[in-house]
Amino acid sequence: MKYLKTKKHFPYKDLLYKALIFMGTVALIVYFLPREGTFNYQFDINKPWKYGQLMATFDFPIYKDDAVVKHEQDSILAFFQPYYQLDKGIEKKAIKKLKENFKLHLNKVVPSVNYIHHIEKTIDELYKVGIVSTEDIKKIQKDNTSSIMVVDSKLANQRPTKGLFTVKSAYEYLLSADTLHHKKEVLRRCALNEYISPNLSFDEQRTKTAKKDILDDYSWANGVVQSGQKIIDRGEIVDKKMYNILTSLRKESIKRSESIGQKQVILGGQILFIGILMLCFMLYLELFRKDYYERKGSLPLLFSLIIFYCVVTALMIRNNIFSVYVIPYAMLPVITRIFLDSRTAFLAHVITILACSITLRYPHEFILLQLTAGLIAIYSLRELSQRSQLFRTAFLVILTYVALYFSFELITESDLSKLNTSMYTYFVINGILLLFTYPLLFLFEKVFSFTSNVTLVELSNINNHLLRKLSETVPGTFQHSLQVANLAAEAAIRVDAKSQLVRTGALYHDIGKMENPAFFTENQSSGINPHEKLSYEQSAQIVISHVTDGLRLAEKNNLPKAIRDFITTHHGRGKTKFFYISWKNEHPNEEPDEELFTYPGPNPFSKETAILMMADGVEAASRSLPEYTEESISNLVEKIIDSQVDEGYFKECPITFKDISTIKDVFKEKLRTIYHTRISYPELKK
Repeated sequence: MKYLKTKKHFPYKDLLYKALIFMGTVALIVYFLPREGTFNYQFDINKPWKYGQLMATFDFPIYKDDAVVKHEQDSILAFFQPYYQLDKGIEKKAIKKLKENFKLHLNKVVPSVNYIHHIEKTIDELYKVGIVSTEDIKKIQKDNTSSIMVVDSKLANQRPTKGLFTVKSAYEYLLSADTLHHKKEVLRRCALNEYISPNLSFDEQRTKTAKKDILDDYSWANGVVQSGQKIIDRGEIVDKKMYNILTSLRKESIKRSESIGQKQVILGGQILFIGILMLCFMLYLELFRKDYYERKGSLPLLFSLIIFYCVVTALMIRNNIFSVYVIPYAMLPVITRIFLDSRTAFLAHVITILACSITLRYPHEFILLQLTAGLIAIYSLRELSQRSQLFRTAFLVILTYVALYFSFELITESDLSKLNTSMYTYFVINGILLLFTYPLLFLFEKVFSFTSNVTLVELSNINNHLLRKLSETVPGTFQHSLQVANLAAEAAIRVDAKSQLVRTGALYHDIGKMENPAFFTENQSSGINPHEKLSYEQSAQIVISHVTDGLRLAEKNNLPKAIRDFITTHHGRGKTKFFYISWKNEHPNEEPDEELFTYPGPNPFSKETAILMMADGVEAASRSLPEYTEESISNLVEKIIDSQVDEGYFKECPITFKDISTIKDVFKEKLRTIYHTRISYPELKK
């Protein structure tokens, strides 16, 4: 026998998708991580030092306060003289042009040559004093510069700014220099502005060099801290002087690690660390939660939360903004638990806290507090359906923070007077911010296409517009939906499925019957059956249309996809058996068009939709029982559910035979309770 080698299909697209998620997450987190040195302490002026004793490990200067530096430098630069370049060629060109114009046409304008001599003499005076541009004179006035350095060839001479001319003031001076012997009217006709141009231009490069030389001689420090010297201890107040010392230490620490080689080493370490964490998380998803790769919104939600918390932590540390202990890290496992599951919630929380911890000076304290608070949050909020549950969780998280940090301080601090009371304020703020989980759920639902229990509870309110209309338009269907909801929810609880989702889905699964209420038995009160006037195919199509009509109504009323799935799957790809069998009985030798009698489906694909299909079939069939005995109810449940299993409706569901057996027992128990025989009350004998 020959064996043919079959080429195994390798899912390149799946691998590429996972690789892009991995690289994108690592790149975003690492990009925001601080790499400015090893000084990761957070401190504020007039606040206690919340860390242990800090010793200087190297000599460093104590830099002056920024305000002091600015004041002293401004005082020095107040007497600074900017440099201007003198251009003697401009005066020569002006005199030459004046003489040429006199020969050409000015001899006809001026009454005598004395005017030309006067203009030439005055121009010489102007250029000797100096003419600057309007922009330069504004800059001189703005800086209150009393004198400038004029560079003539290689020599620089000091010149006062008080007498400097602009083009405009030079022109006015030329007109009014000698009004006794020279008339302004004649001078105006000489076009004097042609001979006036700035001969002093700002020398930016020379000015910068001179200013740098002055500032280089300025002393930025007013003291030195020597290696091994104690700087500050836990609980001591960070006054203004100590604040300057700590700020100086931070500057020097950053300077020591600003080399390109050091930054590359830090960057490589961060990439490796974050990459290992993300790889571990993705391996967990691959091994235990592989369905999240296929479920829309799951991966974007998980990795968006991880990236968000890592980036916020990095930015707060880098810019020394408040304290990271006000960030409600417990919100991440709470949101993940509400939309996904508790194991993934805890692991995502662990990965996030470990990634954030590398930005801190003392990570062990941070990890200890955050992991414990996350565990308490997951345990206390297994299913969010009321606001009070979130308040309870926030209180427990605050209590956990306080108790754990207090115990940690008792272990590490011998002097109780040095307890860091500001941390307890941060914990309270953290708990308050955790309450914002409730309004944020709506945003996460819309962005990532999830449906929370809060939304399901709101939708299951019978005063809801659509359910109220259902009870008024098709009361029989409404009662049927209520009974199905009770059966399905109880079964979901027993097999560890989402009971609130099943209950809400059951309430809406038959809303399509509102379009043609009279064609469904439970709504026929007058005894008239409109199907008697229709063919079996037409009747089947009307009955089948309640699925498509229901889906249309659900989309019109913005019902979430999780609810719409119950509408489309509660009959699966089953047939309208009454009309299908009736047609076959009347046409024994013919084959019908199967699609005319078949629901559009799909078949149930989750444990919850499977439970609803069973509950719907059992509840509808139970209404046709001639008598309600334990045996008849048991036989009915077995028959309906076994036929659904045999027809393959649950092949795509993650439901076990054990689950189905448990569901059968629940249905039998509930139906016996619903249809129990009441005791006849005796009549009073007269």
